[in-house]
Amino acid sequence: MIYYTDCDLETERVGAALADMLERDGVRRGFIAMRGEMGVGKTAFTRGFASHFGIKGVKSPTYTVVNEYSGRARIYHFDMYRITDGDDLYSIGYDDYVDSEGYIIAEWSENIEDFIPEGAIYVTISRMPEGDTKRKIEIEYGRRA
Repeated sequence: MIYYTDCDLETERVGAALADMLERDGVRRGFIAMRGEMGVGKTAFTRGFASHFGIKGVKSPTYTVVNEYSGRARIYHFDMYRITDGDDLYSIGYDDYVDSEGYIIAEWSENIEDFIPEGAIYVTISRMPEGDTKRKIEIEYGRRA
């Protein structure tokens, strides 16, 4: 699926729409691998996803590595920007999160490519040349080759 947005609010709506679709399909846990350069809207997307489950106050986990949120679903919001290897993941309890109920949303997931579970949903956000606020959001299901 491909979406085009013109502002953070529209990006949040796409995140909320994905959450709604997963909930309607009975999917209560999953891994969302976020990709995109700095400042492109990954946290805005996550904020929208979380809002669908009644969660407010979503912030970037840049300095904490993971933020945990609870509403009608549990969300584990990771920032993998500073993660360099499997030892880093082990030290933050990554395996426990992957095995738990809820949704993992991992920003900078390209840094943990070998550790992304099968069946992940890939969300790639990129800037459009037409303007500073325009974004292209691509959502793909299943593991990339």
